[in-house]
Amino acid sequence: MSITNWKADYEKKCVTAQEAASVIQSGDKIILLPVNSMPINILNALAARKEELHKVKIASNLMTYPFAFVQGDYAGHITYYSGYFGPLERMFHPQGNVVPFPMHLSKSSIALDRANYSDVALLEVTPPDKLGYMNLGPCGAVYGRYAIDKCKKVIVQVNTKTPWIHGIDNLVHVDEVDYIVEADHDLVPVPEITITNVEKKIGENIAAHIPDGATIQLGIGGIPNAVAYFLHDKKDLGVHAEILSDAVAELAELGVITGRKKTLYPGKIVVGGLIIGTKRLLDFVDNNPTIMTMPIAIANHLDIIKQNDNLCSINAGLTVDLTGQVASETIGHTPYSATGGQLDFVRGAAASKGGKSFIALKSTSTKKDGTLTSRIVLNMTPGTVVTTPRSDVMYIVTEYGVADLYMRSVPERVKAMISIAHPDFREELERQAHEAKLLIPACNPENL
Repeated sequence: MSITNWKADYEKKCVTAQEAASVIQSGDKIILLPVNSMPINILNALAARKEELHKVKIASNLMTYPFAFVQGDYAGHITYYSGYFGPLERMFHPQGNVVPFPMHLSKSSIALDRANYSDVALLEVTPPDKLGYMNLGPCGAVYGRYAIDKCKKVIVQVNTKTPWIHGIDNLVHVDEVDYIVEADHDLVPVPEITITNVEKKIGENIAAHIPDGATIQLGIGGIPNAVAYFLHDKKDLGVHAEILSDAVAELAELGVITGRKKTLYPGKIVVGGLIIGTKRLLDFVDNNPTIMTMPIAIANHLDIIKQNDNLCSINAGLTVDLTGQVASETIGHTPYSATGGQLDFVRGAAASKGGKSFIALKSTSTKKDGTLTSRIVLNMTPGTVVTTPRSDVMYIVTEYGVADLYMRSVPERVKAMISIAHPDFREELERQAHEAKLLIPACNPENL
């Protein structure tokens, strides 16, 4: 297609947000790109059609804008299915129109395929380049190409404030889309989380185990930021992750992350399509050739992850039991986050030559009444989902130390976990472990 032809095609496909939203019909299943790649104007126009639509389903992850359709009175009209809960999903879930859609994010395309999401793809993109290619932006590569190829209708919102991200499968040509809406808006930033003293100690404990030249996988939040804080003196780190955050950008700007020692895609910061953070991060990644984004199905695949020697995976947990089972996505039956890519990277690190995986958590939490409770427990709250099985866990880290659980016996695991629990709870945990027969006389050091 010539430059003139694609430009003419582009003009023909331009419509208003209301016109684009009018294409969506009752019963449609919509694949919506996540986080900062959601076309806000089109979605607001869609929400305005509430009374005339029925049984429309939207599948996405980690919403950062409070769309009206997540409210309870939209149930039966437009319902949101989320594979990853953030603050907004947690806020609106009790109203009954935000539905958990559990999956490994690396299996998103399989989950969407099995649920027959094939009607409409909603994307936010950059303006086209001279050849007519539009970029899928900071979170579009995660499963954008799958959505474009799968869906009968492809609707895009062109936002001139969307950063252009280098990588694999993160472009869509004008001739692949059906409707184009031109509407600018600022991308909603995900603010950096202030690091607490407890998180700093956890970060220090983990950073001590990360060697120069390692390839790291960091998530987002206080603990990953704290780990990054203590990596400033490391040399030639690389990155292979599902999510890129401000912490990684800072390390790259400091010259800590160079990727020179990487055994897969040396010199590149590899990310599975999710770039989530502040405007500073979005400015850092915009047209940055060291960034290599790709579909999460590729980035998080075991056969890809394990090609990174010395891969150090750092993820957060909510609760860990005395044998090492990790709960990272629910508190009882209540959704909190998601399966995400935690287990993908735990297993990928184990398969990596010299790899290590760390699950980090604060040793305690505080109830609304001020009561301190241990997050290292004998039994999890009924309904709590185990994200990472104990048989996969390597290192569990709190502010009190690092427990090496990899290929350990149950008594060894229990003793290690008690050693990193808050001191106020250690005696009680040991008593509970004995009563549960997790610690038995034959395993006491004097009897070995």
